[in-house]
Amino acid sequence: MIKRTPFVAANWKMHKTRAEARDFVAAFLKKIPASGVKTAICPSFTALSTVADALKGSSVAIGAQNMHWEAKGAFTGEVSAGQLKEAGCTHVIIGHSERRKLFKEIDADLNKKLKTCLKEGLLPIFCVGETLEEREAGKMKPVIMGQLHAGLAGISSDDARKTVIAYEPVWAIGTGKNATPEQAQEVHAFIRAWLAEAFGAEASQDMIIQYGGSVKPDNVEAIMKGADIDGALVGGAALDPDGFAAIAAGAAKAKS
Repeated sequence: MIKRTPFVAANWKMHKTRAEARDFVAAFLKKIPASGVKTAICPSFTALSTVADALKGSSVAIGAQNMHWEAKGAFTGEVSAGQLKEAGCTHVIIGHSERRKLFKEIDADLNKKLKTCLKEGLLPIFCVGETLEEREAGKMKPVIMGQLHAGLAGISSDDARKTVIAYEPVWAIGTGKNATPEQAQEVHAFIRAWLAEAFGAEASQDMIIQYGGSVKPDNVEAIMKGADIDGALVGGAALDPDGFAAIAAGAAKAKS
């Protein structure tokens, strides 16, 4: 069995002031597991440098929740890869379901973001997932396949290895619902099989595939037992340092 170190990332969305972010990091660093899991925190743009400073000397990575594909220009409200790197980022979330739905981000633009991310030395967390209507209509696999095909178009196997895939069943985000461990593993196995066809079996086995959908301390171990589930992209439960640390510990225990 392939051994991949689990990767758990906190997506704070539009929460926390800089002071609140600083307090979170101080508490979280006292509680995270010493080994067995990689972690990252993805705060709002305004708190990036604050969190980066607070994390110095630790093993916790910092990520942004979005970025533009251009290096600079007349793009009001956008942030470039260079600006994110200057703030201390190593990762970027691309194509989160809220960006796709609320801000109408399309696959072609997400592909440009992904390529820029990789070109600039940032590590993408690329999100895919189906809505409840799509799942109930039997379209889950075609929807996810389409998102992968369009979003990862034109990248090499080496760049694919650097890309984290986050499977988000959209119907389980912020709803209190979540896919059963069996449902989650089924989709993760499907994604890894697609990655093997697109980039080769060796590359696909190296790639991290996270689950994102109402992950909590009390369900993370069961979810992470799936052979193809390598971590979690955590929303609401990651706003509390105790909760996020417990999720990281659960992920490490499940894969130990």
